[in-house]
Amino acid sequence: MTHDEACQQDDQDDQAPARQSPRDGIAAPPRDTHLSLAGLRARGWTLRMVRQLLGEPDLLRANPYFRTAPQTRLYRVERVEAVEASEEFRAVSAASVRRSVAAKAAAQRRRREVLARIAAEPVDVPRLPPDRLAAAAVAHRNGRDEEGPHQRGGHAPGPATVESAEPEALARWKVDYLRHLLTRYDELLDGLYGSTGRAAAEELLRRRVYAAISAVYPDLARECERQLREREFGPPQL
Repeated sequence: MTHDEACQQDDQDDQAPARQSPRDGIAAPPRDTHLSLAGLRARGWTLRMVRQLLGEPDLLRANPYFRTAPQTRLYRVERVEAVEASEEFRAVSAASVRRSVAAKAAAQRRRREVLARIAAEPVDVPRLPPDRLAAAAVAHRNGRDEEGPHQRGGHAPGPATVESAEPEALARWKVDYLRHLLTRYDELLDGLYGSTGRAAAEELLRRRVYAAISAVYPDLARECERQLREREFGPPQL
């Protein structure tokens, strides 16, 4: 455990006598007696290595910040150092490094494969007559608006019509509707988890979808550019 955690132990556990420095006679700070899991990770341990080589903790302490949190698992420094000096530790540590390198390589390979597939996959945008697209976009907008009371307290849905919609709003609803029809392409991101690779893949997919919509519906190109810019850089500052 850390020095701060050691200070919270009983006198018998954590008040180790100060050590005299033979060089200048100044008392050295007491040596930490236990290591937490965070302390072990800082020394290169993984949870798998802890379970395999250390097993059960030598001490359990209540979390000093959250009473309902799991107890802090602590391991005696002497036992940790003894294990670290063993051949078994070196073998297990080397195997852990190999697994980590292999996992990273597999993740990078998966990222390259997904990016290549997104770049090559045709994005098929439905070609709808103007009146049908407008009606479908408004219906989609109204359907989402009706869900408002369940998500935003006090929201009162206000059904819109094609005739009453402002041109800018109607263009936004059309793009939103078309993007909704193209969400099946999100399946291309399967297997990419919260990582830099997923962020890059999502950006590439988003750009391809907006570009495809603009190509089929040139009158929506400006709205596609606006939405893409807002998604990537945030709404304009007022």
